[in-house]
Amino acid sequence: MPAAKGKLPGTTGKLTELRQRILFVIGALIVYRLGSFIPVPGVNPDAMTRLVGQSGGLLDMFNMFSGGSLGRFSVFALGVVPYISASIVVQMMGSVIPSLQALKKEGQAGQRTLTMYTRFGTVGLSAFQAFGISMALMKQSTGGMPVVYMPGYGFVLSAVVGLTAGSMFLMWLGEQMTERGIGNGISLLIFAGIVAGLPGAVAHTLGMANNGELSVLMLIMVVAAVLVVTAFVVFVERAQRRITVNYARRSGGQRAYMNQTSHLPLKINMSGVIPPIFASSLLMFPATAATWFGAGHQARWLQDMTQMLSPGEPVWALIYAVLVITFAFFYTAIVFNSEETADNLKRSGALIPGIRPGRSTAEYIDAVMTRLTGVGALYLVLVCLVPTFMQSYWHVPFYFGGTSLLIVVVVVMDFTAQIQAHLVSHQYEGLLKKANLRRG
Repeated sequence: MPAAKGKLPGTTGKLTELRQRILFVIGALIVYRLGSFIPVPGVNPDAMTRLVGQSGGLLDMFNMFSGGSLGRFSVFALGVVPYISASIVVQMMGSVIPSLQALKKEGQAGQRTLTMYTRFGTVGLSAFQAFGISMALMKQSTGGMPVVYMPGYGFVLSAVVGLTAGSMFLMWLGEQMTERGIGNGISLLIFAGIVAGLPGAVAHTLGMANNGELSVLMLIMVVAAVLVVTAFVVFVERAQRRITVNYARRSGGQRAYMNQTSHLPLKINMSGVIPPIFASSLLMFPATAATWFGAGHQARWLQDMTQMLSPGEPVWALIYAVLVITFAFFYTAIVFNSEETADNLKRSGALIPGIRPGRSTAEYIDAVMTRLTGVGALYLVLVCLVPTFMQSYWHVPFYFGGTSLLIVVVVVMDFTAQIQAHLVSHQYEGLLKKANLRRG
């Protein structure tokens, strides 16, 4: 029976699949937000919220990434940080340990084994972090109120079990979102945690402007700065260095060849948001340690270090920039192998004009990648330091820090790109089926 006019068989089903994937992502994010309000038993919520607000530093960053779960000490307080840390460790070990390198080359079977190692590492890191946090919280009090109602091994056990289970559930939820939804599930969970605090930050900023604490001119400058930085991040994240590649293909006859030209795209920021996350964690550790271990004389040197490494201080800015640049080069070297890329080009019969195949091609690609990584590292430093200086010197209520802004922009770009890819695929299949119907 002929298809109805204007409708192509199969395209409606494909669009239905896309709609189901988007609805699954929305449902998973709702579950994530509901779970962030389930508290771990035995914790005083008011005291915990006040403690996190006073501590700042690393706790503040983790609380923002978890959507406020740490401040409420919910079962999702650890968020997906243990999973990310385990994934990074497995990736790093996969570049230096021969057995793991062999697994990476085995395709899906090897990837399943690496995923299993990552899950085991997530369990270990979650239990270790939960144990450390629970032990530290039993010694804390704010405003004369203890953070833990009944300190003891019972609380430690319940905290370790609850936080570890919550972290493993988020890992499973993120994997399901990746498989049955759109985009990377773990990134979407981090995105949801960051954006969850945006309405409150906007309301607070508008309240400051309404009360006269923030001038209209400063409010306009804040909005303009957000738009400019966001546009700059989008521009750089989409920027590519395209290396011309020629493919020699036989078109007929013994000596007749036809050259096809293509491009090898290389991103400027190949390392993503990993360098700022690592640098922030290392620099914020002294402030967190000073909070946990008290203000005694034995921690005076730690307090002095915390003061020097406070955001906005010259020493902090210098060390932060050096760490970001170092991690950018280090992580790019892990995720991108110029020798492997050169071998793939050689096997496919491709060559870069003016460059010999093999080692010379690898050296050329490595030199280009080094220059791009240098530019990308400076870009990361600039994006991450501008909001911090605005907060420190202009006292601007800028909610998005550099790291969180990068995560939000990159996740949104990836999500929209995935949707566009699905739509283009559906349109192509529809045109192909339409052509087949005409031929029939």
